Amino acid sequence: MDLGKVEAFNQQIAQESLGASLTLSNYLGDRLGLFRAMAGVGLLTSEALAERTGLAERYVREWLATQSVAGHIDYDAESGAFALPDEHAAVLADDTSPASCSGEVEVVAAMWLSADRVAQAFRTGQGVGWHEHDARLLTGITRFFSPLYQMSLLEEWLPALDGVVDRLRGGAHVLDVGCGHGTSTILMAEAFPASRFEGTDYHAGLIQTANEAAVKAGVENRVHFHAADAADDMAGPWDLICFFDALHDMGDPVSAARQALAALADDGTLLVVEPAAADKLEDRIGNPVSMSYYASSTVLCVPNSLSQHPGLGLGAQAGYEAIRAVLTEAGFGSVRLVLTTEYNLVIEARR
Repeated sequence: MDLGKVEAFNQQIAQESLGASLTLSNYLGDRLGLFRAMAGVGLLTSEALAERTGLAERYVREWLATQSVAGHIDYDAESGAFALPDEHAAVLADDTSPASCSGEVEVVAAMWLSADRVAQAFRTGQGVGWHEHDARLLTGITRFFSPLYQMSLLEEWLPALDGVVDRLRGGAHVLDVGCGHGTSTILMAEAFPASRFEGTDYHAGLIQTANEAAVKAGVENRVHFHAADAADDMAGPWDLICFFDALHDMGDPVSAARQALAALADDGTLLVVEPAAADKLEDRIGNPVSMSYYASSTVLCVPNSLSQHPGLGLGAQAGYEAIRAVLTEAGFGSVRLVLTTEYNLVIEARR
């Protein structure tokens, strides 16, 4: 046995465990409003921060110490006070920032809360639907994807499609399948006031929140959300149908794609955005993005798919060829990978 290799791997696992512990500290800072209370304020003592947040000072003091030794916040030894740098506030205290990681922290917390349920699913082979997880999963997912959508949807993904942006500007009918809280749908509606949008998701609670978000954004006259299974009749015709990080989660992605094909206008476009992945596992080993995607896929994506018939279980790292095979089996004649980014694959499909 190579003892040097043992020691190196021991240190790797120790670092991963440290990351898990610090993620819990970050979650507490987010949930309790500590990061937001520190943002833009400058130096604060533990007493001052406890007063601002209404929390117990002794707990706040220990949390501040944890965050300072981790390098997340600055500590001024002379005054005994702490400060959250503006650059770090953009990551931990501002959900509108493209650099925000607060949603990811909340998702990880929800995944831990589901660990025993998923362990049982390993034993039985049964699935765990998104709605069966702690409610923080759904809010965390929305917070996680919102910065990515705001940064990429209008500037990168839609322009990568042939002629779609012009069509949206002129007035198109758009269906967003698996819309969640409606973030992507509302972003498109705000950008293209001549178009009409419909969003569907199987989770009724999400749909209610999405409709409320549409009202808040002032687009409720052009956007409507309703509960529906992806394999249901999608009516139509639609000029654009979108699956944003959703197709791989479905128990029957072929049927969902087949319904989308039937509902598309003759010259319509299907947009499928999937997590960045390679077709061969060996091509992503050591990639930090894939590490994150595979970890969440094991606990979230595959269990959700297995909870629905027939439970294909593509997973979040299916890769382009697997998605292309699904779309081809569904009947699409043209399937193209039009954009690859660090985080996503953008796929265009037509009749």
